Amino acid sequence: MAREGARPVYDPAGHDPELRAALQEVRTGRWMSMRTLLERTTAWWQWTQRTQVLAAAAAGTDVVRTWLTEEPGSVPGTVMRARVAVERALRARREQHRRTHELWIEAWDVSRTAARVAAHDPVPWVCLLALAQLDRRLLWEEHRAEPPGPMLPPGPWGLLAEAGKRDPYNREAHHRMLQFMYAQASSGRLAEAVGFAHWAAESAPPGSALHVLPLYVRVERYRRGGGRGAALDLHWVAEDAIREAGRAHGRWFAHAGAEERSQLDLNHLAHALWGALRFEEATEVFDALGPYFTPLPWSCRTDADGGQAEAVQVFLQARARSRSATNGT
Repeated sequence: MAREGARPVYDPAGHDPELRAALQEVRTGRWMSMRTLLERTTAWWQWTQRTQVLAAAAAGTDVVRTWLTEEPGSVPGTVMRARVAVERALRARREQHRRTHELWIEAWDVSRTAARVAAHDPVPWVCLLALAQLDRRLLWEEHRAEPPGPMLPPGPWGLLAEAGKRDPYNREAHHRMLQFMYAQASSGRLAEAVGFAHWAAESAPPGSALHVLPLYVRVERYRRGGGRGAALDLHWVAEDAIREAGRAHGRWFAHAGAEERSQLDLNHLAHALWGALRFEEATEVFDALGPYFTPLPWSCRTDADGGQAEAVQVFLQARARSRSATNGT
């Protein structure tokens, strides 16, 4: 539990000290700790999470290439090569880099290779799903597949299904699908993303992180609507907002093991419960977070998506308000 006045920190490793140690090694160009960590990682949820965080750190280095030079047949190394290639392609798109298309095709190629080499691994399919958001004009047939249910749009459903065969209800796979829908949505129009988030949550078992998906869409809707307006503040106390926050708490937080809770999910849930004035439940989630903070969703409450310092202040205010209401002070 965080101390009452503990200053929040952003740490991508969160409550995973082994991942933190491997990240430190990766940042200095060393790969042995990463390999050892991944060899010991057996749960798909943790494998997906660790490979994603490690790739974000490795994307600016040659550490994975060095690993594969030393161990060219390494299956984890091949998966990490796909992870890093995807991270680079997505960064290039965000920065509008001239090599974006080239990096996209390279990432698609190594992800397909990883899917063949690591046939039982969901991560290569998660990588392919992540790349789907770059196809804004839906030129690729695999991004125009028929949906599995009514009121859902065409999209990379086959890729999602392949990830699901290997790890049902994979958290990141569904978030990548959500990002695909954001990329397809015109400004302010997120009806299909809302429908998808609720469809995924309704089909998920207790303890699944998919129950948190509607909270992400609500933040995105608020952000696209301009944020901070008096009328928009009603966004968080509307009946459906309160219901979404309560369902995520009751169906995810109350059932998921502490080690499986993503700090990004916890931040979104704490934010939603605070916004819905459900302070006692929000305090539970803040306590579970400990000192860890993520800029989103708190930055959506700042002026023009203000910097991390402003987001920290919103987080601190929300935590103090929730604890004060819970303790009756």
